[in-house]
Amino acid sequence: MSERLLIPGPSGQIEIQVDDLQPARGLALIGHPHPLFGGTADNKVVTTLARTLRSLGYITVRPSFRGVGASTGEHDHGEAETDDLLAVLAWAEQRFGKQPTVLAGFSFGAHVVTRVAKVLTEHHQPAERLVLVGTAAGFIEGARSYQTAAVAPDTIVIHGSADTTVPLANVLAWAEPLELPIQLIPGADHFFHRKLHLIRNIIRAAWQPPASAA
Repeated sequence: MSERLLIPGPSGQIEIQVDDLQPARGLALIGHPHPLFGGTADNKVVTTLARTLRSLGYITVRPSFRGVGASTGEHDHGEAETDDLLAVLAWAEQRFGKQPTVLAGFSFGAHVVTRVAKVLTEHHQPAERLVLVGTAAGFIEGARSYQTAAVAPDTIVIHGSADTTVPLANVLAWAEPLELPIQLIPGADHFFHRKLHLIRNIIRAAWQPPASAA
């Protein structure tokens, strides 16, 4: 069972769910979908990311964005949410010690963790790796236009071919100038119904050491 905690943030309390693991190879911070469209840290894609990364040896931390669960504050389109996730990382470092950090996120959460990754890189503390699923990029109807940050070339980007919430063309337009490969799941919609196991398989395969030459 996840441990639910309330920790102080820049503008009030932040609710987090922690799955501890000792010994651990690092810490994974996972961002959830858009709060104004029902996104929570209990979303199935988010919990799939958490279970998968925990199986790979990472302590997982799933914060609730502002206005979700017991987290205070109002939605800020990713700006204040970035500061909140940085505060969660600072708390985790105090509790677990300095750890290699994986940043993962789904939809709006993926957009926010790219912003967090940029800040960490600017402070010469880059994340070990990023995992982005259904990444919010470009104009999304009913939401806003996302200027998603550049990411490292080894970032795992997973998208569904049948995603109508974040069109594949948006993600391609973001990834192309970065020369960033995309792992495409045929037939998957934005929420990856009946395709969650493929997300898990892609991540686990990316963490496996390459097979030695025969």
